[in-house]
Amino acid sequence: MKYWLLKSEPDVWSIEQQKKAGNKGVAWDGVRNYQAANNLKKMNKGDYCFFYHSNIGKEIVGIVEVIKTAFIDKTDKKKRFVAVQIKFNKTLNKPVSLENIKKNSFLRNLPLIKQSRLSVMPIDTKSWNIILKMSNIN
Repeated sequence: MKYWLLKSEPDVWSIEQQKKAGNKGVAWDGVRNYQAANNLKKMNKGDYCFFYHSNIGKEIVGIVEVIKTAFIDKTDKKKRFVAVQIKFNKTLNKPVSLENIKKNSFLRNLPLIKQSRLSVMPIDTKSWNIILKMSNIN
């Protein structure tokens, strides 16, 4: 299993909307950055992703699960980019802010800090577990 972080502006698509989508989930589409798209292609069914509210909030608010691997993004007329299907898993007990992530010396190398514009990024297991502890999930 691998871990990821997906960014979404909560006024466009929020963790609450993701939760309402239910078990069939939704396509994580609209990604037009090649590095982010390559990350989508590396995702496997059963991988978990932190759900990050960008711009408004700037915090990890929940966890989603990949339920379908990369397929052609229906919003891409040229059919060059992919999407994955994700479903809601849980809301974090306590959101983990970007500010608090930056304060943790063990998380300094996260793409969230080093490549702040990247919308789909890998998270190593150690960092995943640190963030879960920061959110009061054991």
